[in-house]
Amino acid sequence: SVLFVQSNPKSYISLNLLKSLVYSTEYADLNKMFTGLDTSIQHSAAGVKMGEQLNKMKATAIGEPAIDFTANDVNGNPVSLSSFKGKYVLVDFWASWCGPCRQENPNVVKAYNKYKDKNFTILGVSLDDDASKWKEAIDHDKLAWTQVSDLKGWKSEPAGKYGVRAIPANFLLDQDGKIIGHNLRGEDLEAKLAEILK
Repeated sequence: SVLFVQSNPKSYISLNLLKSLVYSTEYADLNKMFTGLDTSIQHSAAGVKMGEQLNKMKATAIGEPAIDFTANDVNGNPVSLSSFKGKYVLVDFWASWCGPCRQENPNVVKAYNKYKDKNFTILGVSLDDDASKWKEAIDHDKLAWTQVSDLKGWKSEPAGKYGVRAIPANFLLDQDGKIIGHNLRGEDLEAKLAEILK
């Protein structure tokens, strides 16, 4: 599909293929393919949307400083991402209604328990809109770390800032609040943590 995009810069199919690559491709590669498209495609309505999404991806690319946000925890107290500086933080976007997220939660719990004493923590950001279902899921899945949500579902402000359009999604930050990993799941998450938290 990458070859198709490169050799068909005037095709709308190329643009649709790019959209399908968003979750599996790093920003730099996507942007290179997008800027290689004909300007007529770039300036089309779908092209403009893709450009906006790429701008969000650029802001959350590896090496970029994490975008700060504040949302309320389960007790209604505001928590800011920037308050975790000095630790490695996994910003984990999920929701109680998301099957793949709930399936992934045991892996996240395992990673948390293994590395929580090594200057690592997790900030869960939920795309729930029902507080009781959100809290039930936290208890049921034994998520012992800080959880926040503005209870706006897909209109979640933190998710909007990070360009999250599918969950589960996560961003790993270093002690300085720089993004050093994306969408690390299962064994990939543990492998990355093992590499940095020696």
